[in-house]
Formats: sequence, structure tokens, C-alpha cells
Amino acid sequence: MNLDKMRNIGIMAHIDAGKTTTTERILFYTGKIHRIGEIDDGMATMDWMAQEQERGITIQSAATTTFWRDHQINVIDTPGHVDFTAEVERSLRVLDGAVAVLCAVGGVQPQTETVWRQADQYKVPRLCFVNKMDRVGADFFRAMEDVSGKFGASCVALQIPVGQGADFEGVIDLVGMKEIRWDAASEGEKMEVTEIDPSRAAEASQWRERLIDALSSRSDEIMELALEGEEIPEALLRREIRSGTLAREFIPFLCGASRRNLGIQPLIDGIIDYLPAPHEVPPAAGFHAKKEEEVAVPCEASGVPLGLVFKIQYDREAGALCYVRMYSGKIKTGDQIFNVGKKKRERVNRILRMHSNKSEPMDSVEAGDIAVFIGLKLAQTGDTVGSEGMPILLEKMHFPEPVISVSIEPKTLSERDRLKETLDILSREDPTFTSREDAETGQLIISGMGELHIDVLVTRMIDDFKVEARVGNPQVTYRESITASAEHSETFSKVLGGKENTAGVTLRVEQLPRGSGNRYVNAVKKSAAPEEIFDAVEQAVTSAFGSGIQYGYPCVDVGVTLTAIDWNELTSTTFAFEAAASHGFDEACRKASPELLEPVMNVDILCPKDFVGDAMSQVTQRGGLISSLESKPSIEVVHAQAPMAKMFGFSTSLRSVTQGRASFAMTFSHYEVKPGGLSNYR
Repeated sequence: MNLDKMRNIGIMAHIDAGKTTTTERILFYTGKIHRIGEIDDGMATMDWMAQEQERGITIQSAATTTFWRDHQINVIDTPGHVDFTAEVERSLRVLDGAVAVLCAVGGVQPQTETVWRQADQYKVPRLCFVNKMDRVGADFFRAMEDVSGKFGASCVALQIPVGQGADFEGVIDLVGMKEIRWDAASEGEKMEVTEIDPSRAAEASQWRERLIDALSSRSDEIMELALEGEEIPEALLRREIRSGTLAREFIPFLCGASRRNLGIQPLIDGIIDYLPAPHEVPPAAGFHAKKEEEVAVPCEASGVPLGLVFKIQYDREAGALCYVRMYSGKIKTGDQIFNVGKKKRERVNRILRMHSNKSEPMDSVEAGDIAVFIGLKLAQTGDTVGSEGMPILLEKMHFPEPVISVSIEPKTLSERDRLKETLDILSREDPTFTSREDAETGQLIISGMGELHIDVLVTRMIDDFKVEARVGNPQVTYRESITASAEHSETFSKVLGGKENTAGVTLRVEQLPRGSGNRYVNAVKKSAAPEEIFDAVEQAVTSAFGSGIQYGYPCVDVGVTLTAIDWNELTSTTFAFEAAASHGFDEACRKASPELLEPVMNVDILCPKDFVGDAMSQVTQRGGLISSLESKPSIEVVHAQAPMAKMFGFSTSLRSVTQGRASFAMTFSHYEVKPGGLSNYR
């Protein structure tokens, strides 16, 4: 496949802005599907999971391939709900370009900000599609101002709407200076292109001038033609829009109404005309495991095979489906590949091209493309696969910490092994979902990003994996830390099996700045004891970080320094030093005023003006602090912070005081000292 003719793009947006509806239309017009599925009737192609159809939201990012104007487009439809932020993160990591879908009424909504920041982090060029132009209160120009104001982005309109809200009937294309309308009888397949109506000519000229101003600042050729009053060729305009978009100097804006099949074909043209091909983005950064240096990985089919597993999906018949983005080289069906991080060889039994949840077999996959590998037993999300000769690790993906936990137990003892197996499969698929066994109670604890996240995963266990399990009430995952510095010397002496075991360590503990993580430092001369003794102390302290101080929650932001060591050549053992360091850490931390930390969440509430007071009082009653209030024409956005522990059941009470018209998004902000320890909630 010619790389120039390939696009890897993602559709990203806030929940309910119309990502999946827009993707359905793209598939319909490119001939991938023969009837348009609607989210509202549970028939959307990309929302293939039973739960996605029931809840009307996207949970897993679905990948599909389609063709338009002789180009191959790999589309990934990402979730908009904040609990599934890891799905968005892993998709943006492997995309070359993105389409940000905005609601013409709501503009930039809280989750739009999250995905926009993630796209900035991965330097993804994007274009904006302002959807729902047929809704009451729709305003294309306000949506552009919103993006410009919130993100400081330079916005360039490539189209302006003909009418807005109930009067929306088409668009004016500012590049070709034509009006475009869509024929309802053919489900928008037929487009009618006409000259601009004289009543709209002045507004169109004004916006066309703004477009040319934006382009002439980067192109002398366009500036000269504009100054001389000459006609600027369309091809030149498109070339400059493309190079400005790829350089992320500005963001092109298009508009339409996906639900009414308006504006989709120009959007697909825009994806091909303005978003990058795989070789037009900077080479992927990798770390050479043998040379221990950063290397750039150019996107070439002739290079060494190298790909990133960005998603794993479990299939009952085929096992693990590993979605792989190829960055270099070529991998064929039956090839043996090397998992660089795990240092293990695996065989690719089959390669598939995915279309949502349907597939077609492929003989091989080359640099720049996305495909599914079957047969990889060890691969996890974020793993690099390639060749043993060039062990290059592509940058790992970073996922947020889970903040909510529930206990889960099988209904019968015989189900316990199946439950553990299912939890392993789900945590391979989703890195923000973890499970562990509580050492004290023997309970299985599962953790995730929010109530909806846990709810979806538990439903999958019961419905998809047929595991009979009972689930406890949600619990907050607290952390422990210290608020002072302290030093403690610990000795260990015990006769075990007739042999004396002795050790002595002095540890100093101190509080580190919030959010900096734990740190262990050895300040003792290496000559004071053998290397394995120092390793034993470090291992003991590192594992003690995970087992807490008073309540058994993991420690954060604790600095530990080994300041002295008492080693005897005849009686000291690694076991004794492990025990002394572990006990010494506990004692030192108890002297350093330990505190319990609780997760504090950012809460963004969207509600009509009439209910703002009620919505705000719901947050303040739960110990939340209102940080700001943002007014939009039809809606108010309340920004607040509140402790996670008090936010359970918030959606029910918010809906009841706002007659079901308010919605909210909640993301983890930081950990903060919890007044009164655990006594408040026990």
C-alpha cells in the first residue's frame, strides 16, 4: 500500500457530541455499510458490545478500515465518557491525525478538554467538525471562539453554515466558494453544489478573506496573489491548509448535522486533504534496549519490523485479539516475532483487517498500517513487538491510577478460579482496571476509574464470561503518607535452624512534595557490605511502600534514605536485613506523623440556568468546593472539587434536583490529607 494513500485517524469528543453517529455516516458514504445504524435504536456498527447498545455510549475504541477517493482510512472511534479515558489515551498514541467533534450548542465540554490535552501531549494534528448544527441554539462561530478561548488555538473556518438551528440547510465552502446542500431522499448521498446566493455573498467573502489572511501569513505565493487581486487556485489553498494543519499552526473547521446526514462527504474529503499520512508525522521515538539510547523509528516498509500493541480485546473463539500499529518493516502471517519488553518470542498465527467486530484475513501488514494479530499469548497493552536483532522499545503509555474499588466474590467456590482467570483477561485488556487479593481478609478487590467503569466491567464478567459473582459496595482507594521527618535504627537477631541471623539498619524517612512518588536512596558506602545485602534492604523498603503504615493502603510521596548499616561477616544474612529494613521502615514512618490521603476529584456539572443553585448545593453538601462558574447561552458549567468518598450516588441526587436535565463529568485531581483519618466513614 502506498503510504501517501493511507490515513490513521481517530474521532474524539465529549460524550453525546455525536462521534459514533458521525463515524456511522463515514462508513455509509464510503460504502462500508449499506444501511445507517443509529445509536438510539442500538444498531450502530461501531458500538457492537451489548452494553454499548443498551447504554447508548461507546466503551471500547473500535477500529475499522474503509476506502474513499482511492485512499485507505483506518478509523478509530474512541469513547467520550471520562471513565474510559485509557481507551482514548491508547488510541491517540497510535493515530496520525484526529477529528474533534464538537456540539454546536455545547461547544467545548469538559471531556473535550481532556481529550484535547491528550491529543496535544501526543502532538496529533486535528480538524474540528461542529456537529448538531440543526439543534436549537446551535452556533458555529461561538464554537470556534470557544476552542480559541479555551485552548489558545488558531481556528480557520473552511466552511460557514447556511442558516443555523431549525433553519440549517447546508454549508458554504470557502475554498471552492460554492454552496452545498444534501438530498434527504437519498439519505444525504446526493449533494447539490450551486453558486453562492447574493444575500449571503458578503458574509462568505468576509470569511474567505479571513481564511486567505491566515494562509498568506505562511505562504508568500498566496500573499502576492491576494495583493494583486488575482484568483488563488484551489489546489494551492488546499496545499497550504494541509501544511498549516500538519504543522499544528491552526485548526480547520467544518460543520454539519450527522444525524440528518448533512456535511459528511466534505469531512471525509477533509480527512484525506488535510490530515497526515503515516510518513508525514515525526518518526516514532524508541529506546534501544542494548545500546541504551533514544532512537528515531522512520516509517518505512523496508525497515526492521516494529509495532506497538495498543489494545487487546478478548474473543471467545480466537482468544486475545491484539491491535497492532506498525511503525516500521513488515510482519507476515506465521512469522515469529519478539516481545521486546518481556524478552519472549511469539508466533503470529493470523493477521486480520478489522471492520468494527467483523474481520477479513491478511497475508501481511506493513509500516503505517493497523491490524489485529492472533496467537500472541503474552502481549499486553503497551508492549512493543519486533525483531530480536533490533530490540527497540517504543515509548510506554501512561495510564491514570484507579481511584475506586469494590470487593467481588464468586457465588460458589468452584467459580473462584474462573473468576480470577476472567479478571486477568480484563486487566490485560484495560490497564486502568486492576485486581488484587486482600492479605488480611482474603477478599478479591477490583479497582477502576469510576462507578460506571466498574459497573461495565462487572456486567461484562457476568454476561460475556458467564461468571457468577457478587459485588460489594464501592470503596475509595486511599493512600498513606508522612508529614514529618524521622530516623530509626532497627536491629534483628534470631536463631533459625541452629544458625544465628543478625542485621542492623538505620533509616531516615521524609515527606516528599505531593505527587512526586516514592524514593529510596542508599547513603552508605558500597564497601560497607556485599551488594546482595544492599539489594535486600532496597527490596524490603520497596515492598513496604505497597503495604502501608497504619491502614494497609499504599504509601505515596515518602523518601527513604539508608544512613547506616551494621553488617557482620559471620552472622549477617540477606533474610535478616530484609526483616530489619521492613520493620525499620514501619517504625520510622510511625514516628513521622503518618496521615491518610484521600482522592479529590475534579467535578464539572453541566446544567440549565434554572437549576444552578440546586446543583451547586449538591456539591457543597458533599464537602466540595466550587472553583468557578462558566456561562454558555443555553447552559451553565459548574467547576468544583470534591472528595471521592462523598461522591457515591451523586448522579442520582443531581438528576432528582434538576429534573434529569443536568449531567456531570468527574476526573481524578490529586490526593489530599483526610481530616480525622478513617474515623469519619467507619
